[in-house]
Amino acid sequence: MLLNSRGSINISRMVSESVGDTKKLAQKLARSKKRIFALVGELGSGKTTFVQAFLRAQGVRSRITSPTFVIIKRFKIYDLRFKNAYHIDCYRLKNSKELLKLGLKEILANKHNIVLIEWADKIKSLLPKRGVQWIYFEHSRIAKERRIIIK
Repeated sequence: MLLNSRGSINISRMVSESVGDTKKLAQKLARSKKRIFALVGELGSGKTTFVQAFLRAQGVRSRITSPTFVIIKRFKIYDLRFKNAYHIDCYRLKNSKELLKLGLKEILANKHNIVLIEWADKIKSLLPKRGVQWIYFEHSRIAKERRIIIK
C-alpha cells in the first residue's frame, strides 16, 4: 500500500490480518488528497477502527467513538487544507433525508472538511457522484482478518 504522486492509494483490494493493518491503511489514506470517505460493511467489520486511526493521523486527541446515536460528530483539525473532520454514522437513520436537516449538504460542500461516513450505502443518493472514496469492509473466515476493498 503506497500513495502515488497524486495522493491516491495504489491498492484496490487488501486483506487486513489485524487491527494494526486496518489502522495502517487508515493512516495512509489520511495523507491522501481525498476528503469524502464512504465506509460500508457489516457490524464489527472495522469501519470505526478505520475512522479512529484516520482521525488520530489528522491530530485528533480526544476520545473517538462512533456517533451512532448523535449521528454526526465534528472534530477540529489543524491541517493546511482541512479545518474540520466530520464522523457520520448512518446506522440508525430511518430516512436519508434526516441528514439533510442536520446540514449534510453544507458539510459535504465545504472544501475545508474531511467527511467519514459509516453505513454510507444508506445515503448513497445524497453523496456526490465524483470525489467520494468508497471503502468496503468484509469479514473473513479467519477471526481477526478482514477484506478491505477501495473503489
